[in-house]
Amino acid sequence: MHHERLAEFSRERLDSRPVPKDVQALLVAQWEGRTDFTNLLDLVFFEEGEVHPLLDTSYLSEDELADPEMQAINAAAAEMAQYVKLVAKGGKGWIGYWLHPDEPADRSWPLIELDTEFTFWRLDGLTLTEGVAAERASQQEEFDTRIAFTQLAAELAELGLLLDTQDHDVLHETKYEASPEDLMEELIEAKREKRGLR
Repeated sequence: MHHERLAEFSRERLDSRPVPKDVQALLVAQWEGRTDFTNLLDLVFFEEGEVHPLLDTSYLSEDELADPEMQAINAAAAEMAQYVKLVAKGGKGWIGYWLHPDEPADRSWPLIELDTEFTFWRLDGLTLTEGVAAERASQQEEFDTRIAFTQLAAELAELGLLLDTQDHDVLHETKYEASPEDLMEELIEAKREKRGLR
């Protein structure tokens, strides 16, 4: 029923890579107007045609767009967008996958979060849902993070979305072979040099 929309989401957000099973379930729920997962995870997936945050310059003034320093940053951000595959709004800003070619192909896709200041954050977990659940659990002030994660995992399971673990302490620790922060800095410096700003 949603095959075409999933295929389009794959093309637009993941360079035609298969949409992970947990994301498929969350997407279908969103498209069907179900708010159960959204309420639990505070996650909203991009709709067709929404601009990738690293490519969005609509918030900049004409003067800012004409500034060579800002042009260098925007050019670097545009290059980063080919590796930072953001699929949803949530957490500190946006959430997705770090799909740099230096990352091993035989592992689950490393999770990544981008905040509104263009800072990259690591999310632990084997799936996007685990990463988001762990982040949400860490924000529950009235509960210990481990208890909050177990409760959230149980609620997700009741809705039919099983996590690989309900134990926060054994969540897969995300590690990057290529550091997003370092690459962004390198790209900005290269773009600055190209514009004679060094």
